[in-house]
Amino acid sequence: MREALDAYKALLEATGPAGLAFLNARVPHRYTAVYRLDGAVLRNVHLFDKEGVVTPDFLETVPLHDSFCQFVMRDGGFTCDDTAGDRRLDGHKYQGVMGSYHGLPLLDNHGELYGTLCHFDTERHPLPDEEYALLQKVARVLPAYLNKRPIPAA
Repeated sequence: MREALDAYKALLEATGPAGLAFLNARVPHRYTAVYRLDGAVLRNVHLFDKEGVVTPDFLETVPLHDSFCQFVMRDGGFTCDDTAGDRRLDGHKYQGVMGSYHGLPLLDNHGELYGTLCHFDTERHPLPDEEYALLQKVARVLPAYLNKRPIPAA
């Protein structure tokens, strides 16, 4: 995993945010994304789609209360291999529509919530423990390469 993290950091240095193709190539999920919290909505700022399709409208802006990202923010991470069978999601608008979701929070340069980093798919897919561990490390590294609020002068 150390080699993968070092390769990811080198990619970020060379190309900037967000290196999502690299992360996505390691997992079965169709999408890997960064969402930024903007009030009561999440705005997609980076998305990699294995199928190379232009970002669908329904993934561009997602109301927080309709997102799985809300659970990431509430619990500090959320992983679900099969949303249809996950009782934590009973009654959720996208239960069974989005088949799998694995996400972690991203913090800004003030240590405040920026948004989320996630792998997801309309199909059910597990996320291997090694890939979740890498995603956790990436979630700590990636914010340095995202647009952030300037740090005020003292």
